[in-house]
Amino acid sequence: VQLQASGGGLVQSGGPLRLSCAASGSIFSINAMGWYRQAPGKLRELVAVITTEGSTNYADSVKGRFSISRDNAKNTVYLQMNSLKTEDTAVYYCNAGILYGSSYTYKNYWGQGTLVTVSS
Repeated sequence: VQLQASGGGLVQSGGPLRLSCAASGSIFSINAMGWYRQAPGKLRELVAVITTEGSTNYADSVKGRFSISRDNAKNTVYLQMNSLKTEDTAVYYCNAGILYGSSYTYKNYWGQGTLVTVSS
């Protein structure tokens, strides 16, 4: 099982960017999926999380600007980021709790990280 994140890049302040993260492998089911970020010199922080049923929760710093969604059929989670600010610059990581394999093992997985750079 692995998570593959994509969509990072360089964007001007005020612009949009969309991140995607797809889970692949012998997946039985996926619990909550989320996005975290880590800026240089700072701890990793939660950005947004979405449950299997679609309930969402956001960090105060991104409320009203970011939107998390998921496609359960594609085992994919998205993060639509609008009105980006320079302080949103960070490596973004996706995260998912996955039940996998013939033994129905549960494990928390992280994607490899994708860099988002917002220029002023």
